Amino acid sequence: MRFLYCHGFASGPSSTKGVAFAKHFAERGVHVDRLNLRVPSFEHLRLSAMIETAQAAIGDDRAVMVGSSLGGLTVTRVAERDPRVAAVMLLAPAFQLVPRWRTMLGSEWDDWKRTGWREVKDYTTNAPSRVDYGFAEDVERVDVGFPELTIPTLIIHGKSDDTVPIDHSRRFAAGRDNVELIELDDGHELAASLPRLLAEADRFLGPRLA
Repeated sequence: MRFLYCHGFASGPSSTKGVAFAKHFAERGVHVDRLNLRVPSFEHLRLSAMIETAQAAIGDDRAVMVGSSLGGLTVTRVAERDPRVAAVMLLAPAFQLVPRWRTMLGSEWDDWKRTGWREVKDYTTNAPSRVDYGFAEDVERVDVGFPELTIPTLIIHGKSDDTVPIDHSRRFAAGRDNVELIELDDGHELAASLPRLLAEADRFLGPRLA
């Protein structure tokens, strides 16, 4: 059973949560593959390429997958099409990304479309960077509606998340017996809840990894 961790937007394999998961499970004799989903590059990021990269990383094995934010969206889109995925754990998954961004950005969305570029902070380099509008077009083609998941799914989402409002996770979880939603008093990064995330990962993923 492979254990794959998928980082979020403007992040990378060395993200705080990714490193914490790897260290935590290494102490239990389990290797965590922290995938690099900055593909084909950060400036020309594509959700379709992220999905292909994550799916290829499963190899000949089965896998459990943890995804944070955009990595969570990636994980769900892999899991709905690939029976090798046994279970997923989603941390503030970035459901409905394009509709949310279009509403949130307002006129800035139009500027992004017109110029082809949006300035963002790259949290891997801690420096200003940019992402081309092709990213939004690709997401809009791939991310249609909610993912169709039938495997065991755990979502952990902060009630004070102002990046991906928790209502999106609530709507996804509603009526799905295979989905467990845990709501925490935290924001999007879930930084204050890291011990809880690891404890829930032990509970939810541990038996499957064993």
